[in-house]
Amino acid sequence: MPRFTTSDGLSLYYEDEGQGAPILCLAGLTRNVTDFTYLMPHLTGHRVIRMDYRGRGKSDYAEDFMSYSILREGQDAIELMDHLGIDRFTLIGTSRGGLIAMALSVTHPGRMNGVVLNDIGPEVAPIGIERIMDYVGKTPPFVSLDAAAEALHAGHAEGFPDVPLSRWREQAEFMWADAPGGGVALRYDAKLRDAMIGQAGAGEAPDLWQLFDGLKDLPFAAIRGANSDLLSVETFEKMQARHSDLIAVTVPNRGHVPFLDEPEALSAIHQVLDATK
Repeated sequence: MPRFTTSDGLSLYYEDEGQGAPILCLAGLTRNVTDFTYLMPHLTGHRVIRMDYRGRGKSDYAEDFMSYSILREGQDAIELMDHLGIDRFTLIGTSRGGLIAMALSVTHPGRMNGVVLNDIGPEVAPIGIERIMDYVGKTPPFVSLDAAAEALHAGHAEGFPDVPLSRWREQAEFMWADAPGGGVALRYDAKLRDAMIGQAGAGEAPDLWQLFDGLKDLPFAAIRGANSDLLSVETFEKMQARHSDLIAVTVPNRGHVPFLDEPEALSAIHQVLDATK
């Protein structure tokens, strides 16, 4: 099982597949390497690296839960690339991963060849934050993964109207695990919730628009789910107005977040990859 050790001593899990120009895939807030399962078949001809953030998936949990931060996770990503001897790479970031990409454009300029942001931007809609805080760090209330899939199917019926139950069953297994005593367990450290609360009360947040501007000289794309509650239409339009070269696509019948195997998403991704050859 491939792992590397961060500069502060955590062992993090990663996957490294394929040959060609390197792509680093960074997942959503509570997710893991499985976040890109449906995209992987469409990235042939590239070397694709996926990592579990600290405190997620198969990676070590941090003793200091406040290290579950965008800046530290970005540093972990750079340390992984250094560990693999990769100087420059294209980054595909879903939600949290997109925020990390924006941060890296400022903290480590020159490392990225291009960027794809999946359903995230410099402004995050409050209703989306409320939805996330309603579940993050809490024990899932499901008696089984089958029940979890049924709940996902019903709960996302409006945002993802054409997604069958079979895919939600796969997604349930990506997101949660069978608990030893029955029920469903988290695949991440529940203290991630404490980190988010602590960081929200730690003072003025950085101006994400300035971080977004750090991408302006790169080939980059933004993908939005048409029914997203995290990336609003207004923010998406502001992103395009701010950078006229932005490849911007909207994926119909998707909320937060698109699976990235949709035709619109794949078109945007491959436009960036073609531009970085």
